[in-house]
Amino acid sequence: MNAWEKAVSFHGHECPGLAIGVRAVEAARGKLGIDFSGDEEIICVTENDACGVDAIQSLLGCSFGKGNLVYRGTGKHAFSFFIRDTGEAVRIVLKPFQGEMDRDQRTTYLLNADIDEIFEFKQPHFEMPQRARHFTSYVCELCGEAAPEHKIRIQEGKKVCLDCFQDYNRGW
Repeated sequence: MNAWEKAVSFHGHECPGLAIGVRAVEAARGKLGIDFSGDEEIICVTENDACGVDAIQSLLGCSFGKGNLVYRGTGKHAFSFFIRDTGEAVRIVLKPFQGEMDRDQRTTYLLNADIDEIFEFKQPHFEMPQRARHFTSYVCELCGEAAPEHKIRIQEGKKVCLDCFQDYNRGW
């Protein structure tokens, strides 16, 4: 099974967004010489939560559960890859599309165009994320659900989860 077939199998359908992710993986492999990450050897910071992220999960082994897929919600089709041991990194940014294409044409274009035609390559403008950590859980004194300590707030002397916490905001 080739990379496209594997990504489609994981994602569930063919689409231009998935093609972006498949090609971003290809670009990252070419620029950094990386392969599937069994643990946290490779980290991907994705700036979107679109279809292409499924390609990164299925082809590179970056996942939220392992802690080596980090979401940074800028909405951009940009993916920063880091090699933990060496500190090498690359930020891969989708270039704006030129011209009109339907869904199938765009998918075909993305899968076949020269990699430098569809992506810009930069250095990430942020540091490599920390290793995933384990946190002590506390039970919210309002709803009774457990949450990790870094997501607990103190409100009126009680430990509360983010769902129950009433933020105090005076407009800024």
